[in-house]
Amino acid sequence: MAKSKKKRLSLRRPKSSKALNQIPGTVTYVGNKESAETLLDVIDFNAEHYERFRSKNPQDALKFEDESKITWINIDGLNNTEEIEKLGKYFELHPLILEDIANTNQRPKIDEYQDYLFVVAKMLYYNADGTLQIEHISLVVGKDYVLTFQEAGGDVFDGVRERIEFKKGRIRNRRADYLMFALLDAIIDNYFIVVEDISEKIEGFEDQIFLNDQDEDLVREIQELKRAIVRIRRSVFPLREVLGRLEKLNHPIIDENTGNYLRDLVDHIIQISENIDIYREMIWSLMDMYMTTISNKMNEVMKVLTIMASIFIPLTFIAGIYGMNFEYIPELQWRYSYFVLWGVMIIVFFVMLYYFKRKKWL
Repeated sequence: MAKSKKKRLSLRRPKSSKALNQIPGTVTYVGNKESAETLLDVIDFNAEHYERFRSKNPQDALKFEDESKITWINIDGLNNTEEIEKLGKYFELHPLILEDIANTNQRPKIDEYQDYLFVVAKMLYYNADGTLQIEHISLVVGKDYVLTFQEAGGDVFDGVRERIEFKKGRIRNRRADYLMFALLDAIIDNYFIVVEDISEKIEGFEDQIFLNDQDEDLVREIQELKRAIVRIRRSVFPLREVLGRLEKLNHPIIDENTGNYLRDLVDHIIQISENIDIYREMIWSLMDMYMTTISNKMNEVMKVLTIMASIFIPLTFIAGIYGMNFEYIPELQWRYSYFVLWGVMIIVFFVMLYYFKRKKWL
């Protein structure tokens, strides 16, 4: 069986946290994927109809507007802000929304407008080389459309696309608010995968520490995991408040039946948040465990050295007495002095070993 790639939790940091000194509502890309081009993936559907269309031109997506169908427009690439502004103008989005879409460091939130909702979340998933990605995603939910804006290609929505295409479940018979729920549900389901992976890593580190199987990279890996958990927590925890507000929201876009599904999302995000807090405490204690293990090893070494020193102190004392250069030491003139001295030293040696064993110091 092929060995799976080791998943890493190293995360890339954005170049800057905010575009400074800008007029509010100015659409300025803040992120680290400048070379990404804008790609559109449009899915237009209802109970009897399904059509999927891909394009690099945002204008091509506008022809799908039809109130009898639900249109999901997924936009990959945020650095081309002119294209985002065109879509925003067509769907009459507030300038502050467009600003938050292009700012990948915007924390998860929800904004309520008269004709649509705006939701910001963070996608967590592993890319092809096993590195954890934290990606900014924005959702604009209208009566008959959902817009999703991603920083680059690759997401966690393949299951949703499959359900729409092959008419699985109830998604083809529901409104745009249910599609929003399905997308958020896919995001949160991947949180479970990432959290489970963190749990396995922590357990692996604990086994290494308890079995004294520590290598020189262990401390670095623990520190990387600690930093990753901090960033994951920063990405996940605000979504708890977002879903809590969304569940209680009285808006014409949100159907009463969809509200029941949103309550389930709240339960899931609470569970994930609690697990993250638990693992955060565990990873902090791992370093203490590691330092305690190192200290115990040092204590073992010091104990052996102390016992050896304790054994040789009386022997050194005896040797020192009879090594003095006094002219008259009666025992030196005795024929068997040398052998008796060795006998005394050997007896002292074994008596001290017996004493240390009895005290369970050895």
